[in-house]
Amino acid sequence: MPDPTVPPTPPVPLDALLARADLGLRRIAGPADPAVVVHWAHTSEMADPYPYLLGGELLLSAGVHIPDGAGAGYFDAYVSRIVAAGGAALGFGVAPVHDTVPGALVEACEMHGLPLLEVPPRTTFSAVARALWQLMAQARTAELRRVTEAQQSLATAAARPDPVPAVLQQLARRLGGRAVLYGPEGTPIAGAGPDPGAEARTALSKLAEVVRPSGQEPSDARPSSASDTVAGVRLVAHALGNGEGFVLGTAAPQRDAGDHTIASVAAVLLSLLTGERHGGSGAGRSSALVRLLLGAAPAEVAPLLGGDRWRVVRGRPDGRAAPDPVAASALGAALGSSLVDVAGEVVRVLVPDGRTVERVPGWTLGVSAAAAPRDWPAADAQASRALARARATRTPLLRHGDRPALTDLIPPHDADAHARALLAPIERSPALVDTLRTWLSLHGSWDRTAVALDVHRNTVRQRIARCAALLDTDLDDPDVRMELWFALRRT
Repeated sequence: MPDPTVPPTPPVPLDALLARADLGLRRIAGPADPAVVVHWAHTSEMADPYPYLLGGELLLSAGVHIPDGAGAGYFDAYVSRIVAAGGAALGFGVAPVHDTVPGALVEACEMHGLPLLEVPPRTTFSAVARALWQLMAQARTAELRRVTEAQQSLATAAARPDPVPAVLQQLARRLGGRAVLYGPEGTPIAGAGPDPGAEARTALSKLAEVVRPSGQEPSDARPSSASDTVAGVRLVAHALGNGEGFVLGTAAPQRDAGDHTIASVAAVLLSLLTGERHGGSGAGRSSALVRLLLGAAPAEVAPLLGGDRWRVVRGRPDGRAAPDPVAASALGAALGSSLVDVAGEVVRVLVPDGRTVERVPGWTLGVSAAAAPRDWPAADAQASRALARARATRTPLLRHGDRPALTDLIPPHDADAHARALLAPIERSPALVDTLRTWLSLHGSWDRTAVALDVHRNTVRQRIARCAALLDTDLDDPDVRMELWFALRRT
């Protein structure tokens, strides 16, 4: 399935290809419609190209398939099959087979409304295809830039004191149309952008009912989005993912390739915003934050967050730069929590114990054991180690084991005292402690430890050698490794 966060490559207007002076293409038949677009180029000399077309192609042919003495009937059948397959246009190469474009082909294209381009002898089909790919690359770059700017503006709007109207206003401006938020009862509660007219307004309201869950059916019984075109206006409805019955509707005169991605980002933000306001969880978190700042203990304010035991999830995006607020919010929405913190290259999410943490495409996750508020710092350390191990082993999700271990059989006071004494020579160097812990957890692999710590493998070797010298022990001895791992688990 395509990634919904990445807009598809937009098609290229046929006029843009005709405007390339280096190609010398000339339209000799068919409508001069600026709305005609080309998705790709395909060369075929088949008399019936229908089985080989996907739709939207500029079909290129030198007429090798045309039999001697072909009449109007042959060309009519040929062109009708291209049109039936959804071909966007036909490019006919002059020379080496034909000196001119057959008149019967021109008449057939004119009759069926298929644009016919004359490709001059000096222009190869490869040059036409290359020019099309160049135009598509330029269009995709421009679309990616537009989507990125829209994401940043939507994230900024969501941080304003009036986030819902601000997000709708930004979305309407980016789509060049109207954006409306419908409440659980189906009534518009906020909107921005020009009114699309009574007919489109009524149709959009009905479209919102198509995606709104009724509460008496499974959550996946209805589509998450639906679209329609009324009075020349493109209508789209998105069910917000908070399960509260809110729906985002958009009405725009046209639908560009990146508009779905932009609207999806807005839907994620509005899901978080409306979920907080409707369910009261936003007020609860505000109250919890105030009480913490005024000196309350985490255990006292945890009930305001909606649960007593939580898991810490640390996530890092795969093959991308540091996550931005929009990506972090999307991760939180996928995990079912809006308690999200962006810390450099890592996103931390607090997830209620009752909610199952599953893989999220595009992210590497480390999950802690369920913990009470007083143990949240330890849970965060568990999630950090699980994430480091997941990245080193290239595992999309790794959970910290929460089953009883042998260490639980030793009195905690005695175990902690032994751990402090054993690790005392390196306790003043957090880098050495972290490196030793990671190296032992990865069975002494230099390369995977380097990946987990984001350092060079020679740095790992130097640090482990330093640990061996300070601890005055043989790290190749499995008994020593076991004892050190026991001690590190207590710190």
